Amino acid sequence: MGLIRSNPASLSSPLLPAGTGINTAGATIGGSLLAEIEARANEIADQRERNNDPLRSNSNGRVFTRFDLSSDVVGNQKTIVTTGLFSGNAATMSVMYTSSLQTDSSKNYYYEAWNGTSTSSEPQFSIAYGNRLGSGSSAAGTLNDSPSRAIYSQYRLLLLEPGDTTFTTGLGDTDSIFALNFNRARIKDKLDPGNWQLTIGELNGDAVANNVHTGSNVKINTSSPKFFNLIDDSGQTQETNLTSAGRVFNIVSGSITSGIYNSTNPVYFGLCYPDMGILILDGNMLNASASFNIVSGSNIAGDNAWKLFTSISGSMSNNSVNYAMQARNAETVTSTHYFVRVKNAEYNFSNNPSFVTGSVGEFAQPTFIGDPKVYITTIGLYNDRQELLAVAKLSQPVQKSFSKEALIKVKLDF
Repeated sequence: MGLIRSNPASLSSPLLPAGTGINTAGATIGGSLLAEIEARANEIADQRERNNDPLRSNSNGRVFTRFDLSSDVVGNQKTIVTTGLFSGNAATMSVMYTSSLQTDSSKNYYYEAWNGTSTSSEPQFSIAYGNRLGSGSSAAGTLNDSPSRAIYSQYRLLLLEPGDTTFTTGLGDTDSIFALNFNRARIKDKLDPGNWQLTIGELNGDAVANNVHTGSNVKINTSSPKFFNLIDDSGQTQETNLTSAGRVFNIVSGSITSGIYNSTNPVYFGLCYPDMGILILDGNMLNASASFNIVSGSNIAGDNAWKLFTSISGSMSNNSVNYAMQARNAETVTSTHYFVRVKNAEYNFSNNPSFVTGSVGEFAQPTFIGDPKVYITTIGLYNDRQELLAVAKLSQPVQKSFSKEALIKVKLDF
């Protein structure tokens, strides 16, 4: 950016500070005070010379402008920004699979769902099954140490109020839950309520004995399967239910485009905790509506988390367009706005070598004599130590001359 041409300021400061006097009757001025007076006199003389020199006042200008914090800076501006939740800011996920890197021991507790892009894959969310009494998982003979009991206790402590020991959905208390926990890097600040949709497909549980409905026996029902689109009821809730885990909404049957199915009498499937990025599905409801046939025996490896994984991935395979998972995250971005005010007499010259020519620094363009023109392309933000902290690039150069002013807003997000 160029230099500024500043208007001369009147100089009214006295030679000595107010209240300072010199007694000339027989007193001698000390050497240090005399030197200070001479330095101040020279400074004032130089200032007056600069102010009285038209050429100097017209061509010498600023290389920076100090912000007026009261009028040029507006801070703490908060904006909620939403993007697609999945890798690459995608809003949908139509293929999912497990990772070969996940150990078998960890699969006793949860399954990690990875996306299925052709170039790369990353973890998107995890699926776990919990039972308050410890049923449906092996504990090597100790029921209190079963994975399903540990999972239920973990989410109870994370999501429920102190003293509350049981999850309560729209269907009542439930000891059997599935937890879908979105990867923390995906949800940023939170899951965007009202902007997610999950499809679960009916399993073949009615045709398989309970104690063997595990592993490869768990499949999507191939005979006229039913599919359920699930959303939250944030759009219908008049008062937000706030807990120590943040907001809580019901998970109901419906779609993002059409809203809640039968809104006067919703079909409840669980609870949504958007501020935690967690969906809790009622295992009893999935048994009744989607034939999950959750293994409920004591000290038996039921592998129940695999049932929800199969239900979701099987729905995607059946119809990757209509049954793809949809979700968006939300992030609160705090911004500070800096208003850069470039007045007509400021920044009309440039130190770019192409601006002048010859050994005496003549204008490269004769038309610049009396009417120079420059283009603003970059704004630099400095601290009081003249250290460059941030650089803002304009989308296109802005022409500047004595007949043009500019107001440029720099937005700094953090």
